[in-house]
Amino acid sequence: MRKNYVLAAASLSAMSFLSMVQADEYQDDRWYIAPYGTFINSGGDRRADDGWGGGMGLGKMLDEHLNVEARGFYQGFGGDSGNWDLTGGSADLQYYLFRDTFSPYAVLGLGAMNTSHGGDSGVGFIGEAGVGFTYDVMDNFMLRSDVRYRYNNNFNAQVQPGTDEFHDMTVNVGFVIPFGEKPAPAPAPAVAKAEPLAPEPTPVEADCSTLDGDNDGVNNCDDRCPNSLSGIHVGKYGCWIVDVKFDNDKDIIKPQYYPNLDSVAEAIKKHPDTRVEVQGHTSKTGSYEHNMDLSERRAKAVKDYLVDSHHLPNVTSRGYGWTQPIDTNDTEEGRANNRRVQLEVEGKPQAEH
Repeated sequence: MRKNYVLAAASLSAMSFLSMVQADEYQDDRWYIAPYGTFINSGGDRRADDGWGGGMGLGKMLDEHLNVEARGFYQGFGGDSGNWDLTGGSADLQYYLFRDTFSPYAVLGLGAMNTSHGGDSGVGFIGEAGVGFTYDVMDNFMLRSDVRYRYNNNFNAQVQPGTDEFHDMTVNVGFVIPFGEKPAPAPAPAVAKAEPLAPEPTPVEADCSTLDGDNDGVNNCDDRCPNSLSGIHVGKYGCWIVDVKFDNDKDIIKPQYYPNLDSVAEAIKKHPDTRVEVQGHTSKTGSYEHNMDLSERRAKAVKDYLVDSHHLPNVTSRGYGWTQPIDTNDTEEGRANNRRVQLEVEGKPQAEH
C-alpha cells in the first residue's frame, strides 16, 4: 500500500508543477472516445490478487492544457476470500504540460464504484490521481497510457470485513480517437514592418556614407541607432547590443554575463542625464504572442540588473518580439543575430563628465 501513497503524492505534485507552466495558444477542441484496458494492482487491504479490466471514455479537449472526460469501467480479480467485481465510472480532469507528438499529462478523477465480493455488494466513492501521456500516430488516432492511485470508500457496506477503505493502483493502456478534422494552427497576426531608424539629419549635399554623427564607427547610411554613447562597442548596424545569452525560452541572466552588464552600467554612468531603453528582440520562430512575452521578460531582466545592482535611475525596458529584425530570419546565423538585447539611447547623449 505504501507505493500507492507515493504514487498519489507524486501525481499531485506533478499537477501543482504543471499548473505554473505557460504555453502557446492551442486550437484543437474536438470531442473524442478513448477505449482502454486496465491492469489493477489491488491493495493489501483487499487480501486479493492482481487483475484485469477495461473501459471507455468520452471526452473533450478544452484548450492547450485541459481535457475533461467521463469514463466507465469494469475490473475483476480473485483473492483469498473470493472474487471481486468492480464496476464504476468517474469524471476526469487531465492537465497537459504541452501538446505535441508526445504529450505528458497529470489527471485527477472523482466518481463512484459498485463492488461485488463474496455475495455482498456496495456502492462507494472513488478518487484517482495519476500521470500519463499520449502519442500521436495520426491526426485522428493517439496511443494513451497512464498509471493511477485509486482511493475507494464503500461507506459501511462491509463487502470486506474489517474495513471499507481500499487503496489500489491501476495501469491503463488504450487509444484516443478524436472526431472530425484536426484544426489548422491559427496564422500569426499581421505585423507592420518596422521602419529602420532614420539617421540624423544631414545637409542635402552631404554624402551620408562619409558621415558618422555619433562617432561609433558606423556611417550614417547604415547606422540604425544614431545616438550611441561614445566609447562603446556597437554591432554592424550601429546599435549597442549587450553580450548576454539566454537559455532556450528562458529569461534568467547567468552569472557569467554579470561583468558585461557591469561594463554597460559604467558606460551609462558617464552620461547621468541620458535615458536608456533596454530592448528585447527575438527571431521569427514560434508564435507572435509568445515571442513578444519572451522579449519583454528578457529586456526586463537586464533592466532590473542595471537598476538594482548599479542604481541607474533613467533605464526602462520594452519587448519588440520579432518586429525589428536586423538580419534575415531565413538562416540560423541571421536568426541568431536577431535574438538580442539592445540598448537604445533616447535623444542625443550629453557630453561625458
